[in-house]
Amino acid sequence: MKRCSLMILISLFLALSGLGQERDSIPQIGLSIISQVNQGNSYITFPADIGNIEPLWFEGNVIPNFYLRESRNSRLMGVLTPQIIIRMYNEPSFPVRTPSYMPQITIYYQFKNQSGSRTKSLFVRLAHHSNGQEGDFFLENGELNLKSGDFATNYFEPGFIITNVNKRLNAYQFFKTSVEIHPPGSSSAELDGIYSKVRWHNAVSIFKVPAKNDRYPGKNADISVKAEATWMFGDVNNWDQVSSDRLNLSLTFYYHPKFLEDIGLFVQYYHGLDYYNMYFSHRLDVLRFGLMTEKLRF
Repeated sequence: MKRCSLMILISLFLALSGLGQERDSIPQIGLSIISQVNQGNSYITFPADIGNIEPLWFEGNVIPNFYLRESRNSRLMGVLTPQIIIRMYNEPSFPVRTPSYMPQITIYYQFKNQSGSRTKSLFVRLAHHSNGQEGDFFLENGELNLKSGDFATNYFEPGFIITNVNKRLNAYQFFKTSVEIHPPGSSSAELDGIYSKVRWHNAVSIFKVPAKNDRYPGKNADISVKAEATWMFGDVNNWDQVSSDRLNLSLTFYYHPKFLEDIGLFVQYYHGLDYYNMYFSHRLDVLRFGLMTEKLRF
């Protein structure tokens, strides 16, 4: 079953990466939209996850963005993002344990566009990830201290984004590739050998938008699809260099009902290691549902 799921996600990812290649002359997409797609959306999940994640009331991802730029047409822009991920567990007293604090600053540069149909951008991100705890990393029995263990790491992430426009389908495609690097000495020492310090991220996002008109010049996407794949390098749990354990995959479908303004419904399948601070060693296969913000205006 696991192999089948992996093959399906890989096939979908490759198929999505081939869409949107037909281009026509339309106004280029600015850095604001490119950065919003890359930074991600805030969301909250319903208490109906299907898979092997701990029982949750919800997982909430809060991603406010503060833009540093000269004007909307600037080709150089900075984004400050004090991201926080929290989980409320379906247990007595409904605890919210060890939130992930992920403040970051990202600098974007958009190359001058000649055709108006394809844009290319560079970005570099400086980020911190911790859980605000100060307890011992390991329990006396050698297991990870999930409740109060001190987790902290810092990294930088250079990357490249290509934006394509398919006028016939009125769809926008974004392809991102980046490398997340945790320099020596920038992480808790206990993470050595059990946490990947170099990660290669790839993502394809496709947004299908309705036709514009004079009354509604800017539109939300009716639907969007995002496929992501991450490969983890380095010494991790003595895994073989080509082990499938190094691969994280996710596929997210988003639907925006016409009667809602800035939020919509999403369903996501995630396969890979947990991204929630001290839970990083847990392997997840989970299908989840929830609400997601979507403030993009094309």
